[in-house]
Amino acid sequence: MSINIMILIIAAVFIGALMRTMFGFGEAIVSMPLLALLPISLNTSVSLIGLAGLTVAALTVASGWRHIERPVLIRLAITTVIGIPIGLLMLRFTPANVITTGLGVFLIAYGCYSILKKKLLKGLDRPLLNAGGWVLPFGFASGALGSAYNFNGVPVVIYGTLRRWNPERFRGTLQAHFLISGVLVVSGHALGGLWTKDLLTLYAFSIPAILLAIIIGKYFNKKIPAAKFENSLFIIIVALGILLLFPHGRY
Repeated sequence: MSINIMILIIAAVFIGALMRTMFGFGEAIVSMPLLALLPISLNTSVSLIGLAGLTVAALTVASGWRHIERPVLIRLAITTVIGIPIGLLMLRFTPANVITTGLGVFLIAYGCYSILKKKLLKGLDRPLLNAGGWVLPFGFASGALGSAYNFNGVPVVIYGTLRRWNPERFRGTLQAHFLISGVLVVSGHALGGLWTKDLLTLYAFSIPAILLAIIIGKYFNKKIPAAKFENSLFIIIVALGILLLFPHGRY
């Protein structure tokens, strides 16, 4: 692997970690499409972002523990475990171009949902999905999407939005879920034989970039209103999703 490619890979990890620290989520959604455009195997990309996400979660979760909705977190963890093997099967037996196309469609759908969610939920004065059982399919989806695409946070973001969590509960529960599901997903990757020497080398070189992203992200998180930049982030997500639908955007 050339130095230039390695620098681009580390840059993709840095950008994802920066988005995650600033907005509380978005690391895999940004980094995975960027890595998919580089000459790096899908298995390596998935495993690298899984390790990077776990690192960010471990370093940022402590401050939000008191705001966690613990009963929901427990149900999420249980159903995430059930969903992980499904995602691993998808990753191992589904052709890479099919997964990449699916990733592109998913990014477009999620980006459009995120842009429109304020309008969709405008006037809603009570939370949806009050029944405890609703958390189960979101947890299952988190496990499946997490092990296949590292999108373990997306179902929880949607669930928290529909439940109308306040910002503290949203961020605290989400970060705790990232930590728990991250451990499970990374363990699944290791046990599934996805770890290689190249992966561990890339991760080792990415650690300084991850630490730098956390420092910069926390600074901007305090100085700049995140809501002002959310729409821009989601527009970029949609654009990356569209790019992945074209042959020249696939590896």
